[in-house]
Order: sequence, then C-alpha cells, then structure tokens
Amino acid sequence: MSDDSPRDRIDTSKPHSARFWNYFVGGKDNYEVDREIGDQIKSIFPGLVDVAVTSRRFLGRAVEYLAGEQGVRQFLDVGTGLPTADNTHEVAQRVAPDARIVYVDNDPIVLAHANALLTSTKEGRTAYLDADLYDPGAVLKAAAGTLDLSRPVGLMILNTLGHVADYEQARGLVRELMAGLSAGSHLVISDSTATSEGMIAASEAYNASGAVPYHVRGVAEIAGFFEGLELVEPGVVRVPDWRPGASGAVGHGAVDAYCGVGRKA
Repeated sequence: MSDDSPRDRIDTSKPHSARFWNYFVGGKDNYEVDREIGDQIKSIFPGLVDVAVTSRRFLGRAVEYLAGEQGVRQFLDVGTGLPTADNTHEVAQRVAPDARIVYVDNDPIVLAHANALLTSTKEGRTAYLDADLYDPGAVLKAAAGTLDLSRPVGLMILNTLGHVADYEQARGLVRELMAGLSAGSHLVISDSTATSEGMIAASEAYNASGAVPYHVRGVAEIAGFFEGLELVEPGVVRVPDWRPGASGAVGHGAVDAYCGVGRKA
C-alpha cells in the first residue's frame, strides 16, 4: 500500500468508474468531471441509469438468495466500488448476522471510503483488502485471514470485469478465484452488455473521456464466465429478470445488463 494517503492518490482530472456509477445511483461521492460525463452519457443513452439502479438491486437479491436459501455465510466482494445503500455486508447480515464479508479493491477512492464498509454485526465480521483482481492468488491468500476457504463462499464480481480488456484473461481470472474456493461456493456476476446501439454508444463515449476503459460484452460472453458451474435458475438473464419476485425488483425489461449465479459442485 502506498505511503500517501488514499485521498492524495485520487485523480480528479478524469472521470472515474466508481464515482461515475456512484453519481448514477444517486450517491454524493463524485466530482464535477464525473457528473459532466454522466450527464453527457444520459443524453446519449438515458437507459444507463436503469442499468446502474437495477444492477444494484440484483446484488441485494443475489445476496439474499445465497444467505437465505443456500445458507452461505461468507462473501468475497471483488471490485467493491463506492459504498451506497444495501452493501453486501448489510444485506447478508440482515439475513444472517454471523455472516463474514471481505471487500476487495485497489482503488484509492474506494480505499478512502473503506471505513464505511468496515461495519458489522457483533456476530459477524467485515474486512477490506487493498488488493488487485489481476492477482487472484494474493486476493485469496489475504481473504483467508477473515474467511474459511474450506467452506462455501459467495464470490461477487459486479460491474467490474468490463475493465479487463481481454475476454480470455477475464475468464482466467474468474477461474483462478473460483478454483481457490470450496464446493458449494457460488459465483455472482453482473455486467453491462452490448445489447443495444445506445449502450454501445454510451460505452464509446465513456471510453473516450479519458477514464479507464470499460468494455461491454455480448450475452454469450457473460454466460462464458460460468463455464463449469451449475447455473442457478433462471440462468443468465437481464438483471431485473433474475428472481424478480424477491424484494426490490422492478420491471425494466430492456436494461442492457446481464447477470447470473453459478454454483461450484
């Protein structure tokens, strides 16, 4: 970790995906440069706001499913992003107060807000790792300080894999993380998809802004992350369509983001 304070490492001259997403879900942890590109993209493709909001609601439903129906008591949230309402630990510990959650990010913006994530019930535990998705071995080793990796873990990778430009590399990183988890663990993924001209145009505008690029992919590519796992019904679907009967679901059928949950046998 750098000796500089996290806030000293934050670049406010360019848009940033965590702050940009924070703006879209109604958060306050963003700067003018993020709001400017956010407003530009809203004018190109207003539907991206629905992507942000419904993706967040999917997180809640997926965690409720794992903690409530599958009895998962451990969560590894990689690519945490900025804290908002109903973060992984809040949802999990409402269902299971003894749940343990490890958040992983290597972003100075997220690190600066890590204390907001490091709350917990007295029965459970949360931890934050300043670690990198590109080093799965280090992530797993550090997470083992809080989680028992011989027991099932819910691996959450939401709206993060698009930052990995090479698809096969992204798949490889997911495989390595899942390889270090026990049978009964679950993989939870959601990502924006190249399923409309508007989303593709929004992605191109964002990537031209100077921010770290984010690559939208096809639905078959999102499904490819679950190769070798048992897909939980209803499979790989648009984020509002994953178990929409659960709390917080809203009908936005045209949302350009897909998700899924897969179980390791």
